[in-house]
Amino acid sequence: MDLLTAMDVSATGMVAQRVRLNVISMNLANVHTTRTEAGTPYRRRSVIFRSSPMERSFQKTLDDQLSQELQGVKVVRIEKRGGDFNKVFDPSHPDADESGYVSYPNVNLVEEMVGMLQASRSYEANVSAIKAAKDMALKALEIGR
Repeated sequence: MDLLTAMDVSATGMVAQRVRLNVISMNLANVHTTRTEAGTPYRRRSVIFRSSPMERSFQKTLDDQLSQELQGVKVVRIEKRGGDFNKVFDPSHPDADESGYVSYPNVNLVEEMVGMLQASRSYEANVSAIKAAKDMALKALEIGR
């Protein structure tokens, strides 16, 4: 695998983790949203990833030196997560039901913060891989002088 391909693979991971961080931010921003346009509390969203074949370059077509197709990461979809809403007794709230309970989103702050840390660390790991590939390319150029 050449250095540019290694950077391409890391770049797909960075894009996927950026989408994940955006979705987590949206979940955290709506943790107290009791009514959406649909009339229900906000539903937690999560990102679904899958591996995706890397695009074939001209060089790859000429000399297929790898026995396996390189895989990057692709965001398949962002889906709403099912589950029960969090019920809180607050009869003075405008969205309270007949029993005085308010349905809050099914967002767990601890889970979201852990997910944010994981996505942030994954993003940083991909940045480090790109930096390492860049440093190797620069060293190779120095050797060629």
